[in-house]
Amino acid sequence: MEDNKSEKIKEQIRELASQFLQRESNHLSLITVTNTAMSKDNKSTMIYFTVLPDTKEKAALDFAKRKRSEFREYVMKNSRMQRIPFFDFAIDEGEKNRQLIDRLSV
Repeated sequence: MEDNKSEKIKEQIRELASQFLQRESNHLSLITVTNTAMSKDNKSTMIYFTVLPDTKEKAALDFAKRKRSEFREYVMKNSRMQRIPFFDFAIDEGEKNRQLIDRLSV
């Protein structure tokens, strides 16, 4: 049952992150939230995303990291979570590698 609760929280955070980044970004790149990973104690959450075009990755990552505290406030206002974890953002290298393999295998 605890796993189901954690999965629901992760999915809610993923959706909120997607909405927040879409709302706050400058729309020069497409940012797609692909995954979230929570620590065992649920005190921190890593949010993984991809960026198109690839040349905008560093700018998008810097932007997301600058907006961490605003995102935390956004989660507080738009969710019913009692304990809001610390958030961090990272480029989803696994998804990039999967896309590369898909392109090479065609």
